[in-house]
Amino acid sequence: MKLVTFRRPDESIGWGIVKQDGVIDAHRRMGDALPTLRSVLDAGPSDKLQALSGQGPDLALAELQILPPLINPPKLIMIGLNYRAHQRELGLPEPRNPVVIARFANSQVGHGQPLIRPRVSDQFDYEGELAVVIGKRVRAIAPEDALSAVAGYACYMDGTVRDFQKHSTQVLPAKSFPGTGAFGPWIVTADEVPDPSNLQLVTRVNGEAVQTTSTDDMIWSVPQLVSYLSVFLELEPGDVIATGTTSGVGSMRQPPRWLKPGDSVEVEISSIGKLTNPVLAEA
Repeated sequence: MKLVTFRRPDESIGWGIVKQDGVIDAHRRMGDALPTLRSVLDAGPSDKLQALSGQGPDLALAELQILPPLINPPKLIMIGLNYRAHQRELGLPEPRNPVVIARFANSQVGHGQPLIRPRVSDQFDYEGELAVVIGKRVRAIAPEDALSAVAGYACYMDGTVRDFQKHSTQVLPAKSFPGTGAFGPWIVTADEVPDPSNLQLVTRVNGEAVQTTSTDDMIWSVPQLVSYLSVFLELEPGDVIATGTTSGVGSMRQPPRWLKPGDSVEVEISSIGKLTNPVLAEA
C-alpha cells in the first residue's frame, strides 16, 4: 500500500491509500478513531485497512495538496556519511559508527510544496535519501530482527545549508531551517519493499541526474541502522530515519552547484516513487 497524508479542497486534512491517480479517503471511511497516519502506525496492522485497499478511490490525486506523510513524527533522524561513494568523494575515512543527526518536523514539506532557500545563505545543497518509517516500539533490537520494526519506506530530500554546517562540529543548524527538507510523497508499506538493500535512487535537479546509486552501497544497512539506533533510543511508531546520501552533492562539484530559486528537485527510488519540489527564496 501507498499511504498518503493530504489536504482536501475544503482545507481539511486527512489520510488515505493511493490507487493510481486516485486516493481512497481512509480517514473518512474509518472514522475519527484513526485521525492521522501516526495513529494508524500506533494501532498496528489492520485487516480493515487491508480490505479497504482493494476498493475504488474517492478523490482525485490531482485535487489534493500532498503533505508530509507524517506531519509530526516523534523523531526525525538523519544519518550522515553512510554511502561509500560519498565517503570517497569527501576524502574521509569510513566512520567507526553511524553519524547521527537530528532534524525537526517543521523543517520539512511534502511533495509538490516549495523548498525554501534561506535568505541568510546561498549554499543550499540537495541530498536524496531513502527514508525508513518505524512501525512498532523497540529497544535494543538485533539486526536480524530489525526489519520487523519497519512499517514502510519513503523518499527524502535532506536539504543542507552548508555554510551553517561549518559553524561548529554540530550539524543541527544546517538541517533546521524551515522548508529545507522534503518527505514523501507517501509511505510504501514494507511488504512491497522486501529488500531495502537493493533499491535504485536518483536525485535530479531541473531534470538532470546529479546523484545515482543503489542502496547496496550503504555502509550500514537498514537493519543495522535500526538496530544501532535502538540501543540508545526507544524507537516508536512514526519515527523516521533518513539513511544518508551518496556522492554528487552540490558542495563537492566544481564549481559548487547550489540550489537556487526556480530550480526543481526530484528524488526517485525504485519500488517507492518520486518526490518532486520546486525551490523558492525565503521571503
